[in-house]
Amino acid sequence: MPPPGTISAAEGGAELLLGLAIFALAAFLMAFVVLVAGKLLRTRVPHPDKAAAYECGEQPVGPGWVQFDLRFYVVALVFLIFDVEIALFYPWAVVYGGGSAPDATWELLRQVRWAALWDMLFFFAVIVVGFLYLWRFGYLDWVRTLPEESGGVPETTSASDRT
Repeated sequence: MPPPGTISAAEGGAELLLGLAIFALAAFLMAFVVLVAGKLLRTRVPHPDKAAAYECGEQPVGPGWVQFDLRFYVVALVFLIFDVEIALFYPWAVVYGGGSAPDATWELLRQVRWAALWDMLFFFAVIVVGFLYLWRFGYLDWVRTLPEESGGVPETTSASDRT
């Protein structure tokens, strides 16, 4: 038994770490070799058509770098937050249902259920507070109104119209 205060590797721990390090090094080397080989072996024939933006067979109109409306990002981030929340509800439901531990005692299942319930209620409360913040300050409105001191004109123009 190791003396108190020292950290001992579990049985087979050193071999596991060595295997993981070799695996990570091999993965890095494979990717690096493929990228370097591609850089050295590919032909270099520059042409203006290759550098042009391709829009599904249509001729590009205007520059490729335009200011993108941030409302699309807000909608995407809100969707991701609630999508992750729903994905985390499933394991909670499995634990709360008690179907994953057939040999557990009733007292242990009851403790796990209460802990899972409080954990999920806290998680859900944090998400609801974020949702209420977004709703209160109008981030979920597609057309937002500006504060009164700036004239109160709705933001309906795109970035290209303002220039």
